[in-house]
Amino acid sequence: MTSPAYDLIIIGGGPSGLNAGVSARKAGLRYLILEKGVIVNSLFNFPTNMTFFSTSLKLEIHDIPFISHGDKPTRSEALEYYRRIVQSQDLKLHLYEEVVGMSPQTGGAYRVKTNRGVYDTLAVCVATGFYDTPRWLDVPGEELPKVKHYYNDPHAYIDQDVLVIGAANSACDAALECWRKGARVTMAVRSDRINDRVKYWIKPDIENRIKEGSIPAYFGTTVTAIRENEVDLQTPEGPLTLPNDFVLAMTGYQPSYDLFERLGIPVGDDEACQPIFNPDTLETQLPNVYMAGVACAGRQTSKLFIENTRDHGDIIVRNISEKLGIES
Repeated sequence: MTSPAYDLIIIGGGPSGLNAGVSARKAGLRYLILEKGVIVNSLFNFPTNMTFFSTSLKLEIHDIPFISHGDKPTRSEALEYYRRIVQSQDLKLHLYEEVVGMSPQTGGAYRVKTNRGVYDTLAVCVATGFYDTPRWLDVPGEELPKVKHYYNDPHAYIDQDVLVIGAANSACDAALECWRKGARVTMAVRSDRINDRVKYWIKPDIENRIKEGSIPAYFGTTVTAIRENEVDLQTPEGPLTLPNDFVLAMTGYQPSYDLFERLGIPVGDDEACQPIFNPDTLETQLPNVYMAGVACAGRQTSKLFIENTRDHGDIIVRNISEKLGIES
């Protein structure tokens, strides 16, 4: 086999993938970022009016200034920031190109297959996040078009009966925004209260709306079936059927374990289901295959964020450079 065309293929064009790309460019590695959607595809699918919990300073990568009008940047400002990074750093990036498989080659290299081509590389970095894969309800009717696992804007739900499932940040944001824009909102919450990790300026708001009866909430409740014009709940008091036009299933997300399986990345068999990797180098049990970003946490999606994984790109590129004998 001839020498691979790339030193590093980065799977995922989100904040962690772009971060690794900048690290690779600075180190002089031959690299390519493959993204199945748009730049920072997960952030693009965030709610239109979302504000980050972290400050812009904590979201900066490689000391590239993140300018925002307020202390907490908006989704729109974040999209602009990452677009500027791609352009100013002249990152090598293929959009709308999905990785479908990977196979080992002689000499410890890999062949990465996509829906558009094949790439030979010495190393691979998996930076796919978790927001692309919703946690399904697995109930009858979940396949109906009225069921949404992503929420973007309340305008579509004016004067509609909307059931919001969940009690974390996404669910509370969606419930409040839709209610304020004129939707008839009900919440179904599996636990006995609103999630303690809900943003501090959102939590009292949603709790007060529930207390005053503006947003009815059923705690200790699960959805058992969804139909065109109604939804069935199992509450502590027994079964309940509600009129319904839309279901916003804000039930959380998880890494793409299907992709991990196609790539051959081993995953732990405990509840967290974390990819198995060396915490010092981020290298998985597959030689020269690395994990980066929030996907490292597996199903513990509240453990890692953009702000506490910003060093992953440098860690990975440093390890690859050492193996290649390149001075960092």
